[in-house]
Amino acid sequence: MDKIVLEENKPILSKRKTGLFIVVFLILSFIMGLLGGVGGILILSSSPLKDFLGLSNIKEISLPTVKTDKVVLEESSAIIDAAKKVSPSVVNITFKKNMQDFFGRVTTAEGGGTGFIITNDGLILTNKHVISDATVEYMVLTSDGKSFPAQVLSQDPFNDLAVIKIDAKGLSAVELGDSSAEKLQIGQWVVAIGNALGEFQNTVTVGVVSARERTLTASEPTGASVENLEGLIQTDAAINAGNSGGPLLNLKGQVIGINTAVASKQVAEGIGFAIPINTAKPAIESVKKTGRIIRPFLGIRYIPIDKEIAQQANLPVDYGVLVKTGSNRAEAAVVADSPADKAGIKDGDIITYVNGEKIDSNHSLALLIQQYQPGIEIELTILRNAKEQKVKVKLTEYK
Repeated sequence: MDKIVLEENKPILSKRKTGLFIVVFLILSFIMGLLGGVGGILILSSSPLKDFLGLSNIKEISLPTVKTDKVVLEESSAIIDAAKKVSPSVVNITFKKNMQDFFGRVTTAEGGGTGFIITNDGLILTNKHVISDATVEYMVLTSDGKSFPAQVLSQDPFNDLAVIKIDAKGLSAVELGDSSAEKLQIGQWVVAIGNALGEFQNTVTVGVVSARERTLTASEPTGASVENLEGLIQTDAAINAGNSGGPLLNLKGQVIGINTAVASKQVAEGIGFAIPINTAKPAIESVKKTGRIIRPFLGIRYIPIDKEIAQQANLPVDYGVLVKTGSNRAEAAVVADSPADKAGIKDGDIITYVNGEKIDSNHSLALLIQQYQPGIEIELTILRNAKEQKVKVKLTEYK
């Protein structure tokens, strides 16, 4: 018997015949499917069969559907709403001052900044450096074009804050927000409003919260009025000369900061700073109750401790503050007859906690103390000779 051998790679059917077979198969499958569908409809339309299968209400059967609603948050709309809400409460603060040059010629200097209304009877919050010249009269221009002379009520001894007053009623006051870390997130949108360059009233700029708890040494371009500011909000919303004292808003139109400073244009772009509104709230309440800003007083001189200071001074911790005499020996570490002196705090003590809150780079002693009013007793945790102890201190008013 002869062997029948099928050679590999040689198709039994030609390519042409194979293609024809596939086409015919597909046509027949389509026809059979169509006939099956029509037949199924005809069979199910038969009343006896529908009753038998329990499909007598087949026309009422409907397949469940899923509806998806896509909700889109339009940031631009929120920014517009926030600006509309707060703009009526933003004011321009201006002054004019006669100055004499080297040749005896008299010129008029103009300046000012921004503020915002915090009560409907005319209290306005701004920066201390905006109204720091006691030799001039300040004027307030409201968003509706009305002008009022301003009375400087009080300036914050620790922060670049001040409250002024105009004689007006029925004003639109801002809504204060919450600048705590839980509510103010890095990356969230913020809106700044101010008197840009001292001439463009109620300019609106937009950015994000770039960082929190920044520390800054701020000064005027002339180098005057140097001030150390702590716990600041950093933002890339444009803050220009004249914006100082204006509000920084969240998208709800709530004030979460007071625009205060901007990095030098020669050094950086898009780096502005605002005082958190939670820092200003005690000052606002103090003015409402007493007519002036009252801050608490502890009465020590100190050096903030970090890793570098801890290594250099061989300290047992790298946080807190070291109570220490000033470079001038006349500057005692503990002010005589101060709350700290009465509580027994000594030169060389390390204060680590205030009422259980840790003192570190993000929570300075000054900021923690300012949470409390004069007359309040607080508990300080201190290290003395590497041994921890707690002392009670009754704060007094800073004068």
